[in-house]
Amino acid sequence: MSQEPLVDQEIIFEVLENQLADNNPKQVKETLMRLCMTGHSREDALELMACALAPEMEAVIERNEAFNLQRYTEHLALLPEMPWVTE
Repeated sequence: MSQEPLVDQEIIFEVLENQLADNNPKQVKETLMRLCMTGHSREDALELMACALAPEMEAVIERNEAFNLQRYTEHLALLPEMPWVTE
């Protein structure tokens, strides 16, 4: 049985777009620029960035944790590698 994601993908992309528009955290825009400059399309870069944001949003929803900005920005810095994702 496949497990449905806790956070809708459209919501994750909306949050990313809001972070980009607000330049907050600044690492989001920096990551988008870095990924695009290394050959990723904007769409591919946002999909990678969503992989860094989704675990934080799930932690807030599922475990009632505070959003961990430090962990999120660390994950953004590692992209396109995603060692936190397990198959």
